[in-house]
Amino acid sequence: MTAAPAAFPPVLSLKGVGPALAAKLQRLGVMDVRDLVLLAPLRYEDRSKITPIASASCGKHLIEGEVVLTDITGRSRPLLVCRLRDASGTLDLRFFHFNASMRNRLLPGTRWRCFGEVKVSSFGKEMIHPQMERADTSLPGIVPIYPTVAGMTQKVLRRLIGQALAWFESRPEWLPSLPDSMVPESTWEALHFLHQPPLETEVAALNAGNHPILKRLAWEELLAHHLSLQSLHDFRKAGQGPKMDASSPLIDKFLASLPFRLTDAQRRVFAEIRSDLASGLPMGRLVQGDVGCGKTVVAALAALVSHGSGYQSVLMAPTELLAEQHFQTWRQWLSPLGIKVHLLTSKMKGKERSEVLAAMKAPSQAIFIGTHALFQREVRFARLGLVMVDEQHRFGVDQRLALKAKGEQAIPHYLVMTATPIPRTLAMLRYGDMAVSVIDQLPPGRQPVETRVMGQDKREELIARLQSWIEGGRQAYWVCTLIEESQALDCEAAQATAASLQESLPGVRIGLVHGRMKAMDKEQVMNAFKQGEIDLLVATTVIEVGVDVPNAGLMVIDNAERLGLAQLHQLRGRVGRGPGQSYCILLYKPPLTEIARQRLDFLRQCRDGFALAEKDLELRGPGEVLGTRQSGALQFKMADPLRDQDLLPMIQEDAIAVREQGAECIYRLLKFWLGDGNQYADV
Repeated sequence: MTAAPAAFPPVLSLKGVGPALAAKLQRLGVMDVRDLVLLAPLRYEDRSKITPIASASCGKHLIEGEVVLTDITGRSRPLLVCRLRDASGTLDLRFFHFNASMRNRLLPGTRWRCFGEVKVSSFGKEMIHPQMERADTSLPGIVPIYPTVAGMTQKVLRRLIGQALAWFESRPEWLPSLPDSMVPESTWEALHFLHQPPLETEVAALNAGNHPILKRLAWEELLAHHLSLQSLHDFRKAGQGPKMDASSPLIDKFLASLPFRLTDAQRRVFAEIRSDLASGLPMGRLVQGDVGCGKTVVAALAALVSHGSGYQSVLMAPTELLAEQHFQTWRQWLSPLGIKVHLLTSKMKGKERSEVLAAMKAPSQAIFIGTHALFQREVRFARLGLVMVDEQHRFGVDQRLALKAKGEQAIPHYLVMTATPIPRTLAMLRYGDMAVSVIDQLPPGRQPVETRVMGQDKREELIARLQSWIEGGRQAYWVCTLIEESQALDCEAAQATAASLQESLPGVRIGLVHGRMKAMDKEQVMNAFKQGEIDLLVATTVIEVGVDVPNAGLMVIDNAERLGLAQLHQLRGRVGRGPGQSYCILLYKPPLTEIARQRLDFLRQCRDGFALAEKDLELRGPGEVLGTRQSGALQFKMADPLRDQDLLPMIQEDAIAVREQGAECIYRLLKFWLGDGNQYADV
């Protein structure tokens, strides 16, 4: 069996493709023949049966007829009208956009097949801008409909995909043997079916993605993805990581200084991390835990092991607000132990920034906390031993790997944390290379947050209750949700809400925090809120992570129907951190969609973060749940982790069988499905 080619032929090598068409294909993400055969149809249309014109009711139909008349009507807005006739009747084709070439082709006496929406007007039956082909060059069939761009027709795409399929027909098969449950055996046969399904194929099964041959392609893509993660796991285990001394005396001093005792779950997870750090192999561990379970303390303990072994540690947070809060907390915890903690954000300039960069390059054991600014070119560490990422779903794979590459010596240990539980059906797909720890226990004394759902018609009543709550000595949040994913509009809405609430609550001290404020201003408002100098904090979802004010036991989430379950659960976790009963009010604007209604009702009843994550996956899909619409990870071509989750249990067993077939087989499989974007295996 020959090795896979170093590169697949570019689209410019195909017949009929010049620079202009290649540029249009590039906008679809199509660069070579591999991209063409992996361009999955959006849907399929059944054009296998020709409907007599007399029987064509309103709806989509394939008709065939002879042109009996072609004419242009109208002066201010010319319209091309073409009348077709078959043995049963006539039908008019109407074109608002046309050219002379189109008119000249629709000559009386020529026969055409037309597919489109049949409508009945005062002039009789008609189709507007149908898809047309000469009857002598067209065959009835199941027709795939692809994503396209302006200036590129479906016919052109189908022709190019046919050329790409012909190229792959003569290539060796990727997998020499398959499980008995997977048919056909040939990847090429499955791809050929994908693009040119036989006449007898059930269109409904194709459009649902449940046809066995489509499931076979989904299985192969999931298998390739899993094998790529295993290759990263192998790379990590074959490498040399910092071998750390897990018996640092700083650990006991730190635990003794805390005003609380660790839960059994925290102790168990730290023991797992401690063992990894002492092994001499690069750690890769994901720590999941519900909001408020104490992941940050566990991360600080890991950093103490690194510090006691002579290494630097870095903690990356997704927002400046969270990075600043971590910095304040860690400095308060660790400064009494003589440990230096530094902060780096993009807002830092001049001497302050230079001092932090210099500390990174010095052979010290300092701990660094920062945001995306840690990716900047001049950031280098002299002795980086531990990389920690908080709220990992906010970062793409490339970003996390880039941070690991900042060390000058051994592969650093890698710890990621999330308070957004990853659904079990997705954990294997995104973290198959990592060990997983779960902190499944909350600190003692925490009362569950009572969640209530209210329509906007109860807004004034809610504001009156808010007044009573604050008069009782408690604090509250009022969260303004995203408007069309626009931070600018979001901030304007928060400002308007703060002004409106101030009018309704004249004696209440109201603060405002949003994403466009300067870091110093945000920190000042947050500190005032923590110190009890602000009664009501109006904020955007920027306070979703990291804010800890025990006296704030009430949260109102305005327009809660705009957010997913995971984000609502994260926000709700900001309350319930102090004594007494806490409340979360989900304020919605009717009418609710069915999905939004299910989401709010489920959140009201459920407090289990993992159950919420599974429901979020069901309602919104894997890309939204994991934030991968933006980060670029988990963008499958054929597979859908929700639809195809029945395949996941067999993937791990099948991966073992493929690995037994040798490295060349794995390389060919990854090259085909992941192309040059196999960032996992190429670390």
